[in-house]
Amino acid sequence: MQLIADSAALAGFCERQKGADFITVDTEFMRERTYWPILCLVQVAGPEEAVAIDALAPGIDLQPLLALMADSTILKVFHAARQDIEIFCHLSGAVPQPLFDTQVAAMVCGFGDSVSYETLVRKLAGVGLDKASRFTDWSHRPLTERQIKYALDDVVHLRTAYERMQQSLAKNGRAAWFSEEMAALTDATLYRTEPAEAWHRFRLRGRADSRFLGVLRALAAWREAAAQQRDLPRQRLLRDEALLEIAAHAPRSIEALARTRSLGKGIAEGRLGTEILDAIASGLADPDPPPAVTQKPQNPPGLGPLVELLRVLLKQRCEDFEVAQKLVASADDLEAIAADDQAEVPALTGWRREVFGADALALKHGTLALTAGRYRIELVPLPGKGR
Repeated sequence: MQLIADSAALAGFCERQKGADFITVDTEFMRERTYWPILCLVQVAGPEEAVAIDALAPGIDLQPLLALMADSTILKVFHAARQDIEIFCHLSGAVPQPLFDTQVAAMVCGFGDSVSYETLVRKLAGVGLDKASRFTDWSHRPLTERQIKYALDDVVHLRTAYERMQQSLAKNGRAAWFSEEMAALTDATLYRTEPAEAWHRFRLRGRADSRFLGVLRALAAWREAAAQQRDLPRQRLLRDEALLEIAAHAPRSIEALARTRSLGKGIAEGRLGTEILDAIASGLADPDPPPAVTQKPQNPPGLGPLVELLRVLLKQRCEDFEVAQKLVASADDLEAIAADDQAEVPALTGWRREVFGADALALKHGTLALTAGRYRIELVPLPGKGR
């Protein structure tokens, strides 16, 4: 077990990885009290060695590691990569390229939705993992031998999982499916939270007029920028419930703002209160607020049962093709298909249409029936109509 805690050792390790076909990577970080994740440890396994890099070691220069992540000749293999990629994006401004996510590959190859690393390693490498250190404090020093072993296990066995996943993709001909999913994961915009777009995080119920949405957009942008500047979780700065209430009432004075539940007079009278009122004023003065959101129309009678039939079909087709339902269609997609043959959903295009979309439309229009038989759902073309 090797722990790297100085720049020279890190530079030497990264130099030795040059020419490798792939490396496996994982991170340990803390984020409970900050906006940006605090990187504590980076685990990397190359062909011959695996190391844990102490990112909190005094004076350590992580530049060789970031250069390794940017080396386009070496494939970087992660499991459930999104949070790890976000960290490297924050450190270097770029997504590590090229990438392979074994969790995505597992969904394409029939391991179910969001399979855990522990499950994947047990099935592909025949190894049981000690997960006792899962919720450890990775910022505390010194790290114990057990912590380091736990951390390194996350990249050592990932080498075997990756190789087996590559074999599966080559065998089942689904490399193109996998590449499509990875293209979305490697989009740098996925990891950048622009304050001006922060209001889209809110799920609104019912109708919302332009005035409310303009204030909401301004408040959400202020909170996001303020949280980034202060390096605080956005919910610690101002909870979603309070922000929505403020947007709804748009108070224009400290006294009115102080009446907001969960805000309190002390906050309203302080610096945050002034910033909130400035954001409200900006939202109210916005010459181009978002268009009003109308209440989602009720589904016509009969659509609910049709959606349930589509859900059964989706489950069966995904079992037939050994692919995760999550990759093929969401609950909202099923409603959209039930309501509109031309719905702009992924399930009606590309490989998803082959797996599910074409059959979904056939079921909807009565050219395909479902029946139970032999402990499974059978798909039956209706006589004289074909499929």
